[in-house]
This record gives sequence, structure tokens and C-alpha cells, in this order.
Amino acid sequence: MKVALLTREYPPEVYGGAGVHVEYLSRALAGRVDLAVRCWGAPRSSPLVAAAYEPWEALPTARQGAALGAMSIGLRMAADVEGVDLVHSHTWYVNFPGYLSNLLYGVPHVMTAHSLEPLRPWKAEQLGPGYALSLYCERTAIESAHAVIAVSGAMRDDVLRAYPSVDPARVHVIHNGIDADEYRPDGATDVLERFGVDPGRPSVMFVGRVTRQKGIAHLLDAAEHFDPAAQLILCAGAPDTPEIGAETRARVLALRQHRDGVFWIDDVLPRAEVVQLLSHATVFVCPSVYEPFGLINLEAMACEVPVVASAVGGIPEIVVDGVTGWLVPFEAGGDAGGAPRDPAAFAAAIAERVNAVLADPVTAAAMGRAGRRRVLGQFGWDAVADRTVRLYTSLLGG
Repeated sequence: MKVALLTREYPPEVYGGAGVHVEYLSRALAGRVDLAVRCWGAPRSSPLVAAAYEPWEALPTARQGAALGAMSIGLRMAADVEGVDLVHSHTWYVNFPGYLSNLLYGVPHVMTAHSLEPLRPWKAEQLGPGYALSLYCERTAIESAHAVIAVSGAMRDDVLRAYPSVDPARVHVIHNGIDADEYRPDGATDVLERFGVDPGRPSVMFVGRVTRQKGIAHLLDAAEHFDPAAQLILCAGAPDTPEIGAETRARVLALRQHRDGVFWIDDVLPRAEVVQLLSHATVFVCPSVYEPFGLINLEAMACEVPVVASAVGGIPEIVVDGVTGWLVPFEAGGDAGGAPRDPAAFAAAIAERVNAVLADPVTAAAMGRAGRRRVLGQFGWDAVADRTVRLYTSLLGG
């Protein structure tokens, strides 16, 4: 079975959960199908990558150029996949060439829904008028795809609500996975020492992009009320816009005026360094306002860190409230930025649960161990790949 996997992100250019998903899924699929990855960016050395593409250079550099660039890459991808048996696309950036491949060659198109553009209106800040094109690409693909993989049950519900014309029988839940051999407790402290983090003090950690979706502003509000003994470590980069980056920087500087031990690491760190930082965290916080799955929570749990996370999207399918951490109720306010209805109450609830973990090291350690056991039992990549191949085979009449 020849499969073309289409993606924007592929190592070393990975900046989000979808890219991590594709990286590990492609490795697992390679032993099961004849796989060729086509991605954005510079040429890759990986034997799995058939080609990498840059956008058409004649396009404008304004924000709408990002969406037009995605479509220009999509045209080249679609032209190059002739001869495969099936195309599998990830995110709106490459959903459109998946759709075109079906039209051109009659092959099934599978798309994985990592998020949904209609549920991320704040992306208009990043894409400007190009946001309308991202909506078009996703809608065209999802309504015509032979199969849609939802990364959580909550995402499946979102797909069917956002796109009511999609046949529910075509939407399949296959959770994300994690490599628990890579994400495991690391007792070394060299990375902490390099950044000045004190391994002897409790710490609260966040990992994510600087975007409205990840709720970093609400975390900074909550941090005003964290136990003063705790450090705050923010591994937060890749801002959606310069304005959001500047806004976050100002908030961090203001927090530092009356709180010590606030670290903002805005570089994209190697995975092993993130693992070490996670391993020494007392609690991991995921304050997202929208999270179809929430892979970072699995990564923290695999490192035996209790998690405090918003009860949104697929997160309640990962974090077991009171067992592997605590869930924070979330009520959407309905604004374009995805803010909660009562931001102050949401931040206070985050702070309350974080402080509960900080105050009870014995329970925190037990939650961390329970989290890793859950990861090992439920979220391995071999199981994800097996379910994916069974779906491919069903579409090809096998």
C-alpha cells in the first residue's frame, strides 16, 4: 500500500502538537505501509521524506500571503502524488492538496482533524484576510474526505457540529500517542542549571506556543496568586503575531516586578531539554481555551508530573480529574479570542488547583506516577498506527 502523507511540519521544523503527531505517526507507519512524506520547508535528510516545498516566491509577503502560500504548495504536492494508493493530510495547510489528489487520481483522501478553523477565530490575527482561505481549504477537504480522523471524542463532536453535512460514519476517533521511552523522568539537572532554575524549589511549568488558544494570558493572571515559594517556567515561543509576543513579554516583565523565579524560555528547545525541565516540575499547567487533544499533557504525564488543565476539548480524555491531576472548569465567553466568560474566576480556579498540588507533595507524586501508568496503558504509537492502517485498508476494500 503506497501512502502519501502530507504535512506542513516535519522535523526539524516542528512547532506544535500536529507536527509532533506527524513525526511519530510517520515512524510507526513506515514499517506497515510504503510511506512517502511531503512537507513544507527546506529539504530533509529523512528517508521518509519524498519532497519538501517552499511557497511560490512571487506571492505577497503580507498576512494573506501565508494562506496563498499554503495553496501554492498544495498545487505542487497534488501534482507530485500521482501513483499512490491513498493520501493522508494533516491540518488545513495541506488538506487542499489531499482533496485535489482525490479529484485528479481517484485515490481516497484521509484527513486528520487536529483542530478546526471555525473554532479558532483568533487565527484571523495571524492570517488576516487569509483566514477566509483557511476556512475554505478545510471545509472543502473535510466535507469530501473519504475518512476524517478525529484525535479525540470531543474533536469528533466538534467536527459534526461545525460541518453538519459530514456523514458521522466517516469520522473515526484515533487518539494521539506518545513515545514513553523518550518522555520519561530525567534526574539530571544540567538544563535547569543553564537557565538558572533551582531544582530545590517547587516549580510550575507551561509549554506551548504564544497564542490565544493556549491561554498563556490566563496563566499569567493565575500566577499572581501562586504560592510565592514556587518558580514559574514558561517554555513559550512561536508567537502568532508580533503584537501577541510583545503583549506576553510585557506581562512577564510585570510579574517579575513582584515575584522572583519567573523564567521565560522563548527558544524552541530540543526535546530532551524539555523532558528534563518537565521531570523536575512540581506541576504542569495547560490553561488552553481550545484543545482538540492536548498532547503536551501526555508528555507531562509521561514524565510523572501532575497536570492542572482546562476541561476543554480532548483534555478530559487524557487527564483523570483527581487521579492524574486536576481539571479546571471552563465556560466560553463567545468572543473572537476564545476568552472565558469570567476570566478572573478562571484564573483563580487555576491558581487554587496549582496551589493544592504545591501544598501536598505526597499526593502530587502519586498523581505523577498515576499519569505515567495511564500513558503506558493507553497511548502508545504502535496502537495508533495499527488503527490508522486498519482504516486505510477498509477504504481500499481490504
